[in-house]
Amino acid sequence: MSLDSFTVLAEPTRRRILDQLRDAEHSVGQLVDNLGVSQPAVSKHLRVLRDAGFVSCRIAARQRIYRLNPGPLRAVDGWLAPYRRLWDRHLDALEQHLDSQEQ
Repeated sequence: MSLDSFTVLAEPTRRRILDQLRDAEHSVGQLVDNLGVSQPAVSKHLRVLRDAGFVSCRIAARQRIYRLNPGPLRAVDGWLAPYRRLWDRHLDALEQHLDSQEQ
């Protein structure tokens, strides 16, 4: 079953896992310790993230080491871009209005 990026990101634990992987690779055990979530739950979420392309995995000794893949996040960012421009226009207009009030 293929999940879209927004379905994958809708789950708070998956977002927390991505937050952990943003700065460094982590083993499943490290993620369990950092998140305070059971190992089976972390493994389940990692599988969803891996199947959706958000993370990749390598084996080191007896551990699976996970790292963030930015590709799917770029797609989300691309979808958000027009909304960001909309907000930027509104914020620019607000700034101009406030500046005119000061004068």
